[in-house]
Amino acid sequence: MEKIRLVIFDLSGTTVSDDNAVAKCLFEGAQHFGLRTTIEDFEKTIGTNKIHLYEFMLARDFGEPVQIENLEQYLFPQYHNQAIEIFKYYSVLMIDHYKRAVKAIPGTEETFNWCHNNDIKVVTDTGFHKDVNTAIMDGLQWRERGLVDFALDVEDTGEIGRPAPFMIFKAMALTGVQSVHEVIKIGDTPADLLSGYNAGCKGNIGVLSGANRIETLRIYPHTHIINSVADLPELIGKTFNGSPNKLRIV
Repeated sequence: MEKIRLVIFDLSGTTVSDDNAVAKCLFEGAQHFGLRTTIEDFEKTIGTNKIHLYEFMLARDFGEPVQIENLEQYLFPQYHNQAIEIFKYYSVLMIDHYKRAVKAIPGTEETFNWCHNNDIKVVTDTGFHKDVNTAIMDGLQWRERGLVDFALDVEDTGEIGRPAPFMIFKAMALTGVQSVHEVIKIGDTPADLLSGYNAGCKGNIGVLSGANRIETLRIYPHTHIINSVADLPELIGKTFNGSPNKLRIV
């Protein structure tokens, strides 16, 4: 009977308090450069590689037939330089935000400790690049305090981010977990759920502490949707004890 040995936690909106700052900063960057989009567009697409996301938004703005589910499959070199400029502006906003105010979502650190006490590895993954990831980790000191085993970002997988499953596979390789049936992925965005689905994780869990409501998350493949990471220990104890768990959409 396979037990959970690894949980991969998203950062902003899942374990790190957000107040919709990521979507706001992404939207502010887009507005600054005249990109026609809405903050709701970014609320649905946060969690992805931000450079690729701006390429996607630019392509869509120019009438390309694109879908967010295939974000990491697109190649838009014609928009890359413009996307980089928007991304640089956004990064300054985002790093400044986290240097001024970074705090864990209530129950996060207790959940990390519970996982370690039950022989479950803890890895964070994020659609941020390393500079923003580092600002968050420096502020929270999770690695130094032994709360997380590894903190991954899109630069750890050659800038191929979610919804591709490669950060999940990287986390498995780093922690020595060989079966996706021993892995839970948890996050607050469609990109999180799609990456967990693409990886085949036993648990693919959405949380409602971030930018997306249940009406958005429920249309993407998942096993469960919970209010907060604080609810995860009880869910693992009741549900993920080796019995088969069917994918469901509620």
